[in-house]
Amino acid sequence: DLQLFNIISTASLKGIGITDEALLKKYDVSLFNWQMVGMLIGGLLWGIWGDKKGRKSVLFGSILLYSLANIANAFVTNITQYEWIRLLAGIGLAGELGAGITMVSESFDKEKRGIGTMIIATMGALGAVVAALVSRNHFDVFGLHPWQEAYLIGGILGLSLLFLRVGTFDSEMFNQV
Repeated sequence: DLQLFNIISTASLKGIGITDEALLKKYDVSLFNWQMVGMLIGGLLWGIWGDKKGRKSVLFGSILLYSLANIANAFVTNITQYEWIRLLAGIGLAGELGAGITMVSESFDKEKRGIGTMIIATMGALGAVVAALVSRNHFDVFGLHPWQEAYLIGGILGLSLLFLRVGTFDSEMFNQV
């Protein structure tokens, strides 16, 4: 999701009717900033929540938030909607990254924690490649513009991740604290 916006921002802005080059650049930067502010807020909120209630609840809540935000992004019609939804997506994404890396680090032996975080980073980079492929190849799954389909596919894949996490548990390290 972090890279998805960067990949499809221009096409999505044109899709909602912004064609002036100066406005495209202005809104591209502005929307990215809204997402980054969301990540800052989300890092604080989810970090506190994760330390109090556990990483599992953060993983479920944050992925639900950013998945629904991605789906909503496919249907924005103006810049104000786009800004607020990117803010929510940023909040959700921050929780996912923070809690995921923390949970992996707490669950692995200290000698293997680097491997766990490397896997997360590698999968994140692979996700950016898949996002680029989806945005450039119009699969016409939903009969929408490619940028809309990219957001929908990203959101749906995020929601499917919830089902894969049913057996997730908080780390023994967290439970002991």
